[in-house]
Amino acid sequence: MFFKKDYATPGPGIDPDAPEKTGVARFVEILSLECVTLVKLNLLFLVSCVPVVTIPAAVFAMNQVVRMMVLDQPVLCFYHYSAAFRKCWKRGLAAFALTAGPLAVAGVGMWFYLSRAMTQPVFLAPFVLCSTVFLVTMLASTYLYGLLTTGRPLRKSVRLALLLGVGRPLRGVLAALSVYGTLAVAILAFPISGIYLLLIGFSVPCLLGNFFTRTVLKQFGGEGDEEQRDCV
Repeated sequence: MFFKKDYATPGPGIDPDAPEKTGVARFVEILSLECVTLVKLNLLFLVSCVPVVTIPAAVFAMNQVVRMMVLDQPVLCFYHYSAAFRKCWKRGLAAFALTAGPLAVAGVGMWFYLSRAMTQPVFLAPFVLCSTVFLVTMLASTYLYGLLTTGRPLRKSVRLALLLGVGRPLRGVLAALSVYGTLAVAILAFPISGIYLLLIGFSVPCLLGNFFTRTVLKQFGGEGDEEQRDCV
């Protein structure tokens, strides 16, 4: 029973006709139902990242599983994670490159031009450009993985993610703080944060990020082409 869940039978004390919870109550409910799965997912993610070159596929697979939790779909952690890891690694690689590449280049550009803008104001223009690219990429990335898990083609997903990142920035900011912010704090606090990173340091922030963007994706994201949905 530790590895299996009966999603069809309400648990003790749970009214099957009760209205669906929202906001903080819903997030806490997901955490309580999926706490063991989130720990297993975090460990799976870390193990599959060991070869380094597999990190893009691991990030995509983790988002795939977490997205299923947010949508209240039955999750078999190892099965769904390994399926997404094996079948959608190309999609994960593309998403990772389109996210990490611009973030890295724009981040270096921000540091480079800001240090020179102190004495030469002409460098403020490229600094603002790099800052804009960095911010838009970060916000768009919070929507991109959720869109890709529907099976939507990559080009359409990227275009819609950019539109949502600019047009619905509040949820994107909250998701970015949940994922990138907590990771940055944990890295700075290492090795004190070692146990946290080992057990829930990646899966729970990913869950929180997907939780913040879920309503926007439900409203604007829709579903991808049925024939493209081969990741579960």
